[in-house]
Amino acid sequence: MPRPAVETRELTKKFGSFTAVDRITMSIEEGSVYGFLGPNGSGKSTTIRMLCGLLAPTSGAGLVLGMDLAGEGRKIKDRVGYMSQKFSLYPEMTVIENLELYSGLYGLRGAEKEKRIEDMLSLAGLNGREDEYTRLLSGGWRQRLALGCAILHKPKILFLDEPTSGVDPKARRLFWDIIYDLAADGTTVMVTTHFMDEAEHCDRVAFIYFGGLIADDTPSIFLQRSSEVKRDL
Repeated sequence: MPRPAVETRELTKKFGSFTAVDRITMSIEEGSVYGFLGPNGSGKSTTIRMLCGLLAPTSGAGLVLGMDLAGEGRKIKDRVGYMSQKFSLYPEMTVIENLELYSGLYGLRGAEKEKRIEDMLSLAGLNGREDEYTRLLSGGWRQRLALGCAILHKPKILFLDEPTSGVDPKARRLFWDIIYDLAADGTTVMVTTHFMDEAEHCDRVAFIYFGGLIADDTPSIFLQRSSEVKRDL
């Protein structure tokens, strides 16, 4: 039976008197695709940033790849992949310059570095476009380049924060094909989204609202409950 890549218990984040994430308990199996659904301001991004080791929780507990969120945030950052909704790219740098920068940040060197950069160019479909400025790429191309930068170091778990926001439906479909391939190779993927049609393709889906986790189940159960609610109205 797959072991959890992520486990949290009553994970909470407060900013002053405001509670952004309210006692979230969840478990994400290794190698699965976990959808995190909710409206803007519901706490999705704050949760992701805690799980990446970028924000310390106010209270509660959590493990990512067996590492403690409270005391091992720096180690977690080195072991996970994170793609923010802003794509975390440098627009005035070229495609290859962005890949070179991130490979250096991840400590890749020599032949390994060159191999991973070549792999990511192929993954993003950007072979032959290495010298193009990132700001001139379409949203879909920037999206795939940002993903390539996030997985240069072969993380065991990948956090994607609204990665398909602002891209066209075709780019969304191509991006999800890449996600499926990563999961098939054993990478755990947690993805936040506004789109229920995307959430349907996840192994499990959690719904967060006003900082609290109000549902966590398979997509088929979500759809069944949605149909029952519509029928009762």
